[in-house]
Amino acid sequence: MADPTRTDANDGSSTVTADAGDVTATYTETDGERVLAFDREGRTAAIAQNVDGYAMLKVRTGSKGDELERYYGFDMALDHAAERLGVAVADLPVPEAAADMGM
Repeated sequence: MADPTRTDANDGSSTVTADAGDVTATYTETDGERVLAFDREGRTAAIAQNVDGYAMLKVRTGSKGDELERYYGFDMALDHAAERLGVAVADLPVPEAAADMGM
């Protein structure tokens, strides 16, 4: 996996991007939500959770896309995201900042 890059915006949000093979992960924290979005050859999936970290994870079609399913566990959400992208869970780059998502 390539070294993750971090950018901070003037609105208080921060973004970390990481790549592994042909999968790019973008982790964003805003005032209300944490989102880990994946992109692979035009296929997208995102895992979202409130910033307090106690709500279920939502798997979406993209960062602001339609909700597909909710999960308690990060591993199950990652499995769903990997399935949408057509890769194995081990192929998903997960930035350290997102590693504690889930209940």
